[in-house]
Amino acid sequence: MENSNKTPKVTGIGGIFFITDDPKQTRDWYEKNLGIDTTEWGSTFESRNINDPDEVNQLQWSPFKSGSSYFEPSKKEFMINYRVQNIEELVKNLRENDVTILDEIEESDYGKFVHILDSDGNKLELWEPSEK
Repeated sequence: MENSNKTPKVTGIGGIFFITDDPKQTRDWYEKNLGIDTTEWGSTFESRNINDPDEVNQLQWSPFKSGSSYFEPSKKEFMINYRVQNIEELVKNLRENDVTILDEIEESDYGKFVHILDSDGNKLELWEPSEK
């Protein structure tokens, strides 16, 4: 069932990304000690939408190697990916609010992505999943 409310907003967390000196060792530790099944990209957690049980959402958990430029220009060692709806209108609203938009909306097989900075200079990734 498609959500008919397309208010531009965050609808959930799409991913948690963080810096570590040794991503493989970190993935292995989480797999051994906490039972998280990992790949070279981390782990994907799935959950059902309480309002639409047919909708399966995903959260990506990924450690990145120290020195990765993926989080720049933020100086923090983490980045949160927020799942959003109506990303085009959301980016328009963010521009009107003088929010720093770091790149243009990029489309991929997984959906649409754009990066912004919050008021503390944290880089955030906004993701509108592709329609299935």
